[in-house]
Amino acid sequence: MNARKTAAVFAIVAAALYAVNVPFSKLLLKNAVPTVTAAFLYLGAGVGMLLLLLFQKAIGHPDRSAPLTRRELPYTVAMVVLDIAAPILLMAGIARSNPANVSLLNNFEIVATSLIALLIFKEIISRRLWLAIGLIVIASLLLSFEGSEGLVFNEGSLLTLGACLCWGLENNCTRKLSEKSSSQIVAVKGIGSGAGSLIVALILGESFPTLTVTLLILLLGFVSYGLSIKFYVMAQKELGAAKTSAYYSIAPFLGVFFSFLILHELPEPIFYLALALMIVATLLIVKGTLSQSDEPTAPDSKRTR
Repeated sequence: MNARKTAAVFAIVAAALYAVNVPFSKLLLKNAVPTVTAAFLYLGAGVGMLLLLLFQKAIGHPDRSAPLTRRELPYTVAMVVLDIAAPILLMAGIARSNPANVSLLNNFEIVATSLIALLIFKEIISRRLWLAIGLIVIASLLLSFEGSEGLVFNEGSLLTLGACLCWGLENNCTRKLSEKSSSQIVAVKGIGSGAGSLIVALILGESFPTLTVTLLILLLGFVSYGLSIKFYVMAQKELGAAKTSAYYSIAPFLGVFFSFLILHELPEPIFYLALALMIVATLLIVKGTLSQSDEPTAPDSKRTR
C-alpha cells in the first residue's frame, strides 16, 4: 500500500474512532452523569496524549513540531474554556436524545464554524458551501423537533446544537494554533478542559461513577478524542488539509451506523429525511473542498476535536 492510500486509511480510522464516541457515551451515561463523563473523556484524551508524547521522547522519537508559547495564550485559554462547555452540553444532549440524531447533528458544527469565520475572521464562503449550510440548517431543524409533539423542540437536540456552537467558536480559536504541535494541543486542551469540567462537577455536587466506569470513560476519551486526532494529523501530513477533511466528513454518518449497530435504537421517520439532506450537504462540501488546491474554503472543523 502506497503512502497516500495509507494516509487515506488513517483519515477513515480517525473518523471511525471519533464516531464511536456517541453510542458508547450513551451506554456509559447509564452509570454516570454528563458533567463527570465529559470531564473524564477529556482527561482521558489529555493524559493519554501526554503519556504518548513522553513515550515517544523516551524511545528517541520526540514530537518536533513547534510548541505552544505565551504568544498563543489567549487562544489557548479560549480553547480550554469552550472545551469545558461543549462536551458537557454534548453529554447532556446524548443523555436526552436518540444517539443517531446526536451523531447527525454534529454536522451543524460546520455551519457554526463557517459563519463565525465569516463574521469574525472575514473568511470567504462559496455558493456551494452556502447551499450546504442551508441544507444542514434545515436538517438540524427537522432533527430538533419532537416527532409526536408537533412544534416542540427536543431538549437533547438543542443541547447538541449548543455544543456545536461552542466547538464552532473553538475551531476558529484553534486554527490560530494550527502551526503548533497537535499532540501538545490535545494534551493541553484535554487536561485543562477535563480538569475544568471536573471542578464544575464538584461545584454541582455530582456523584462520581465506579472505578470500572471511570476507567472505561477515560479509555473512550483517549480513543475517540486523543487517538482520533493523532490519526487525523498523520493523514494530513500526506494528503493535505482538504483531502483529509473530505475523508473525515464520514464521521457523523459512521456515528449513525454505530448507534444503530450498538444500541438498536430506531429514530423517528423524519430522521431519514434529515439524513438525506445531510448526505447531499456533505457531498457538496466534499466536492467544494476537493476543488480547492489544498485547503478547504472554510476552516477545518475537525482538526482537534
